[in-house]
Amino acid sequence: MQLYSPFSKIPFSLRTTVAASASWLVCSTATWAQDGPAPAGQNMLVKTWVALGPPYAITFLIMSIILVALIVRSILAVQRSNFIPDDLVQGIEANLAEKNAQAAVDLVQADESFLGQVLGAGLGKLQKGKEAAMESMQIAGESEIMKLEHMLSYLALIGNIAPMVGLLGTVQGMVASFGQIASSPQTPKPNELAGGIEQALYTTLVGLLLAIPAIVIYNILRNLVQRHVLTAGAQSEDLLEKFQPFVK
Repeated sequence: MQLYSPFSKIPFSLRTTVAASASWLVCSTATWAQDGPAPAGQNMLVKTWVALGPPYAITFLIMSIILVALIVRSILAVQRSNFIPDDLVQGIEANLAEKNAQAAVDLVQADESFLGQVLGAGLGKLQKGKEAAMESMQIAGESEIMKLEHMLSYLALIGNIAPMVGLLGTVQGMVASFGQIASSPQTPKPNELAGGIEQALYTTLVGLLLAIPAIVIYNILRNLVQRHVLTAGAQSEDLLEKFQPFVK
């Protein structure tokens, strides 16, 4: 069984625009890196790039693009229509009301939603009894839940990695500043230490700015998935009982 792909709802032109924008961002930031430090009065984006340094700036830029893509993909995937399509439920009930069980079964088998996958697994075992059908539905449901949680886990991964990258930059910046103090025969001037300290602070800041929304959105979407799964489970059991009178 294949999980419904949420990207199929995004127009091709929009996907092309997003890809082109991401490429433009990468090329622009690479140009900044080659041009060196920005002059006084630089905007915040350039100032952040200079403070981070090209390695960390490129790393955080790639992580931010991936994070936005994951958020869009996850939000589309956890829509209620992907779990319990109203047209599927109405179609099943209408066909069963007309005593046309085969048409209802065909609707279920053709549907790729969570409800369609779970109910389809149950209908395949319904002739062996309700308990066998329920067990098959549970297995199918766990499989679909695993796919969804696997997709959402990448949000949590970004939320865990971003602060670690920021911490690495913090340590590296502080090591550079203390190395300047240790190697200097006299007390270094503040501007000689500012580069390492600035890198330490900016890497921590950017890492947290990526991690906080990633973790918050991950937990919100995970709770939403659990709610939809419970609702879809109850709906699938109710529909399964309506199919039982037609089993020979």
